[in-house]
Amino acid sequence: MQYVKRAQIDPTAFAVALIESVCAVSVDPDFAASVDGTSSNDPRLIAALRANSTAGLFDWMMDSFSFQGISDSVAHSYLESNGNATWQTIKSQLAGQPTCPLLPSYWTFEGCRYDKTGKSCSQPGHMARCPVPSHPLRNGRLNQTAFSLYLFIRDQTRSDLIGWIDARLEETGDRDFRAGQEALIGPMRHIFGVSDKVLSMTLSAVLMADRGNRPRWFDVGSQMIVVDTLVHNFLRRTGILAEFDAAHVYGPKCYQHGGCSDILRRVAECIDARAFNGSFPRIFPRLIQHALWRYCAADELDVCNANNIDESKYCIQNTCEIYSICRRNNDFSVKPKAKTQESKYRLKYWFC
Repeated sequence: MQYVKRAQIDPTAFAVALIESVCAVSVDPDFAASVDGTSSNDPRLIAALRANSTAGLFDWMMDSFSFQGISDSVAHSYLESNGNATWQTIKSQLAGQPTCPLLPSYWTFEGCRYDKTGKSCSQPGHMARCPVPSHPLRNGRLNQTAFSLYLFIRDQTRSDLIGWIDARLEETGDRDFRAGQEALIGPMRHIFGVSDKVLSMTLSAVLMADRGNRPRWFDVGSQMIVVDTLVHNFLRRTGILAEFDAAHVYGPKCYQHGGCSDILRRVAECIDARAFNGSFPRIFPRLIQHALWRYCAADELDVCNANNIDESKYCIQNTCEIYSICRRNNDFSVKPKAKTQESKYRLKYWFC
């Protein structure tokens, strides 16, 4: 078989063509607060920020953390039925000075290992009187996250998370947005059970919720990018990673130099977000990444995901917005056999 060499193209131009087409159908025009302060965000979050309520912000963040690792519909249903850990409840429980040696402070709360299914932990002699298992959360990791987050806010921010965010961002001034992002995520990444991805997702929503009153917050939050498996696999499946010579497995490399987040930032600089909503900033990486997620997520547009695409075969979703220009699995191992007109078309994109 004679291999066909595909013509060299500009990787950024290729990525922009694909992603801008996706954004045309998947961008949520009400994704973030507008200049006048209106927003589609949870009114509980906005109320907590405007009241400077650390308790309200903690409660909202725990709900956000509860959506990781499971579909939004299942997580929402569980919270509706069982509730969540709250600031006031944990505050009251810890005021009773439980005997577990891990609970006195944020710095001592390490190695809890509470397992809801096995009804076990690292301090079994104290478990009967421990408040950690008392919350009917979806799994034991979330129970640990609730107490770790509470202790972080109490001990590291002096129970003033909103003031702490203000101070951290003020220290970074108007420097690169990455400095502001790291000023917040850096200290918080040691909270039990939350990854950089989860922190970025939650903090970006917090920072963008009250744009009218906190423009600096919005500027930092709008630049945060959340790379989950859906977004990573979209970039891989469509051939974008290959065009940038940036093939990698999902994980930390997504956030490293030249990874998924860097590529999305480069693309976002070429897409004027004001075309989707005049109140958006011109460069809005979080919006572009969110649009890709919506395009792929089963609970949203449900187009480009493993439920619909067999990774061992060519994609046959010819109703997809980018079907005609997508590389469509150019990294899977099964080579085309039939020399149909369609396979000839695909061959020119297959061989490099």
